[in-house]
Amino acid sequence: MPNAQAVQYDSIEKYRRFANKAQIADVMAKMTGGNVDLVSYDEVAQRIKTRQQIEMGTRTVPLNQIVGSVGRYRDFTRTFLPRAGINAERWARIDAAMHSLEGFPPIELYKVGEVYFVRDGNHRVSVARANGLTHIEAYVTDIPTDIPLTLEDFERDQWIIKVERAEFLRETGLDELRPDNNVELTEPGRYQILLRHIQVHQYLRNIDLENAGIAHRLSWDEGVASWYDNIYLPVVEAIRSFDLLDSFPSRTEADLYLWVAFHREQLAKQYDLAPLSPEAAVSTFAETHSERPLQQAVRTLKFEWHRALGDLGKPLGMSEEEFEEARARYDAGERTLGEAEAESEADHPGDEQGDSPSPVVPAQNMRAAA
Repeated sequence: MPNAQAVQYDSIEKYRRFANKAQIADVMAKMTGGNVDLVSYDEVAQRIKTRQQIEMGTRTVPLNQIVGSVGRYRDFTRTFLPRAGINAERWARIDAAMHSLEGFPPIELYKVGEVYFVRDGNHRVSVARANGLTHIEAYVTDIPTDIPLTLEDFERDQWIIKVERAEFLRETGLDELRPDNNVELTEPGRYQILLRHIQVHQYLRNIDLENAGIAHRLSWDEGVASWYDNIYLPVVEAIRSFDLLDSFPSRTEADLYLWVAFHREQLAKQYDLAPLSPEAAVSTFAETHSERPLQQAVRTLKFEWHRALGDLGKPLGMSEEEFEEARARYDAGERTLGEAEAESEADHPGDEQGDSPSPVVPAQNMRAAA
């Protein structure tokens, strides 16, 4: 039988090796902008609005499916490497116990979708992974959700986007109103902006109906359908006609819709224009943005050429006729999305719409290359 003191010493040394790995992982994450933290169960539970728990009993669980913790998510890395705040002696005692006849009792886990969160037993998970185990005995409590959360979602933090999309569809009913919709975004925080677009569109349409002497007002469902048919789809069709997705291979049509909306708003402010048509907005966006290096180089050359000719009095990619028509509509009082939002908030101060995010994407969050 191994000497207990020798086992304890080996366990302490093992802890130090893995604690050093945790420090290196944290340094690399800071240098690369990555994220090696465990996921907070409380944050996930709050976002998916958990209301039910189902006791599933004891079972064997893959260690790599455990992605977070209830309360100790800052004490370990995503792979359960122990950070500096972990007590070395406690970690070593658990490691020594694992190699003894005593062993250790099952941990306790919450199951959400295909992944697990540690309710009790973070140190045991850390020790198990440090010893190369692939599975661990656990008492599992299932937290039902209709959002199909997978391990990959948590490895790339895509779970937030999945939850936000589910919330967006619940609020808008878009999947029922337009079952073939393709509204999917690739960054968190964007679905609230889309929701604000719909709110402002409904507001504007009801103002138009009032000005036309029509008694009917768009309901929320009618406003959602009208936004999708008359605002979102025309921009998406223009995006397709310009093959714009080819310049943004990692993005979606909904991503580009938001970028084009922001671009259109910026041009309106810069040149005193009414909102551009979908075609004009997309064509000018295509002239000035791309994620491909070659297209960025061509764009820079075009810009320098037009500047040398003194031809920067209107947006690149926009004809003189389109420019004059948009200027005339601006002079006639046509509002931009941002102006309509400001008017809506002035008419409804302090309501939920006034607390919602801006309908245009902030410049610092726009990922297209400038």
